[in-house]
Amino acid sequence: MFTSTLRKLTALISLVFLLIFIIFTSIFYGYISYGLFDKIDEAMRLQASSFQFVNGRVQFPRPRPLFDPRIFLLMRSTDGNIVNISPFRIEENNYLAEIVARTNTNVEEPEIREYENHVYRIVTVPYRYENKLYNDEFVIREVIAVSIVDPEVGLLNNLLWIIVGGLIIGMVSIIVASYFLARRAMIPIQAAWEKQQQFVADASHELRSPITGIHSNAELMLRHPQQTIEEQSHRITTIMKESSRMTKLISSLLTLARSDADKAELQLAPLDFSEVVEAVAEHFKPLEEINKVSLTIQVKKGIELVADKERLHQLIVILLDNAFKYTPEGGQIFLSCDHDDKYALVVVQDSGCGIAAEHIPHIFDRFFRGDKARSRDKGGTGLGLAIAKWIVEKHGGKISVESPGKGTTFQVTIPLAKTRKER
Repeated sequence: MFTSTLRKLTALISLVFLLIFIIFTSIFYGYISYGLFDKIDEAMRLQASSFQFVNGRVQFPRPRPLFDPRIFLLMRSTDGNIVNISPFRIEENNYLAEIVARTNTNVEEPEIREYENHVYRIVTVPYRYENKLYNDEFVIREVIAVSIVDPEVGLLNNLLWIIVGGLIIGMVSIIVASYFLARRAMIPIQAAWEKQQQFVADASHELRSPITGIHSNAELMLRHPQQTIEEQSHRITTIMKESSRMTKLISSLLTLARSDADKAELQLAPLDFSEVVEAVAEHFKPLEEINKVSLTIQVKKGIELVADKERLHQLIVILLDNAFKYTPEGGQIFLSCDHDDKYALVVVQDSGCGIAAEHIPHIFDRFFRGDKARSRDKGGTGLGLAIAKWIVEKHGGKISVESPGKGTTFQVTIPLAKTRKER
């Protein structure tokens, strides 16, 4: 699938580059062509329109237009006869009369004629002066300017060959560059696809375990319908436990799915963050005696935030829940909440087994667990820290972790209410 997409993307990018190249070179070629011929055409029009015949003599206005030796002037009569008025004898330039004889009349737009491997540019201008009589039988109707443009045509032909050659050579570079860009563009797409596939596989695996537990215990209960509820209580307890675990997993998956689709909106409101942290800590107090660990709390009063109270409550629960899961008996957990000029700072530190250095870059990945078997035994799904990171980032904050061999420290910073207003 990715190979086919890569090829299509390479072809599309190559086509775009090719079109850009063709458009650019067409504009460039047209600009050069216009620049080369524009001055010649203007000079031809100027000399042709300035020419007049007075008392049997050619006359130009003062100041006289700049003389261009490549421009020849001819007159055409009302009956189609042509007379060369250049300072050269008509006999030596009979080809000019032959060239202009085929031009359109009363058309001031330039025409191009080829004659004996030479290119001529022709401009016809109507004769506008009152004295139109050249001799007794020749009445001037229009003046024709003729100029040879071999150098300009040769330059344009060379430029065209250079463009075509550059296009042929450049196509190789375009294809290589397109393939490179397509590969670069495919990297995040392929990574997202692989991540999605892994996510689906992990979710299926995690859901299979509680479903299997529920199904197997329910089947065993059906095999012994004569037994009382008390006798089947251990199986009922297992079903309830696995159902609770599956409900928690589905809820976490739904939260992450909504976050990926940007549909999980925060309900922002002013709140006292200190009270949220203290409330969560109070719920975890009974676990001190149950898990035989020490929980130390230091919360500074009056930390005001504009945030989602439920999400921040969930954040602190996730961090403390992890701390209690991985702190052995006799261990210590430290929770602090403080602030500086811009940020509220939450620190959750435990004296547990710590996190291996190679696992730290991945602990916020979905379904990642350093010791999967032990994590599953403790009810973990590997989604808590991914949700915690999403909550922190949605509030414009940052979350980091340190684990120097033994024990783990999570640190969270969230902008204060006044900082959010300044932004």
